[in-house]
Amino acid sequence: MENLESGSNKIRRWLSAVFLVAAVIAAIYGSMQLSAIDIETEKEPEKDPNYSMPSEEKDRLDILVMGMRGESDLEAKEAGAYLTDTIMVFSYDRITGKASVVSVPRDFYVKIYNKKEKINAAFEYGLNHGDGIQYVKELFSQITGIYIDHAVVIDFSSFEKIIDQIDGVDIVLEKPFAEKTQWGYEFNLPAGPNHLNSKDALYYARSRFSTNDFDRARRQQQIMFAIKDKLAQIDLFSDPLRALDIFNTIRNNIYTDIGFWDIRTLMNLAGKVSNDTEHYVISTENLLYESSVNGIYVLLPKEDNFNGIKQIFQDILD
Repeated sequence: MENLESGSNKIRRWLSAVFLVAAVIAAIYGSMQLSAIDIETEKEPEKDPNYSMPSEEKDRLDILVMGMRGESDLEAKEAGAYLTDTIMVFSYDRITGKASVVSVPRDFYVKIYNKKEKINAAFEYGLNHGDGIQYVKELFSQITGIYIDHAVVIDFSSFEKIIDQIDGVDIVLEKPFAEKTQWGYEFNLPAGPNHLNSKDALYYARSRFSTNDFDRARRQQQIMFAIKDKLAQIDLFSDPLRALDIFNTIRNNIYTDIGFWDIRTLMNLAGKVSNDTEHYVISTENLLYESSVNGIYVLLPKEDNFNGIKQIFQDILD
């Protein structure tokens, strides 16, 4: 019986890890539109000191997690099915046990091949060139100054189903939250404990009219950890079919380079990452400034280089 319980705990941690780096990202259903990508004039990127490739760090694990709208979305044709409007980087120090999650805004304006584009278009460009996962790993490694070990891109269409499968999520709000116009009625959540069904979790994570994109990124992180915590509570032996259903939802809605041999690493990570994880949102309050290019809103790095961003990723696990 003791072995069975031990096995159950390992499987729970594995599910939690997969969700930590993949499925939870579906909580952030972005809605920014971008024009279609023209790939006919693209060439290989010119050398730029801003985009130098860092070396792999054996004592550190860094995972890029992105959420895309997906082809099944009703607005995919107009808004872009493969734009990743949600971007986070999970980092874990294998020596100290410290962990962090950093949100990167979708409007960050960077070099993608030899063109400047919003960073949420990087995965789609990579797909058009034959390998979206490998391309975004390399691009984000260059921008952040840390070696991205793995990448996960999840289809937003799985969001509501996953939340329903785990019977909702629980969050605690320091103050009331209200979105008065975006959803056709005034959506409200009171201060204190809140249990959210899939619709409420979606609205809470997606709301952007009453606040800005940076505040939304903080709420995305909150929902992400709420789902991770809920997954860790699932009793797999009493309800194995439910556990399998959740696993299939995750498996069928992600692009990733995480393979079978990485499962042990992810299991260990899930057991160590907690609410003590350092949270950070790259924004105009710290490392970016607002600008406009051809009438399109973009975000640029202060001092017009990535030095500040790279320093944050180096310091955040100290």
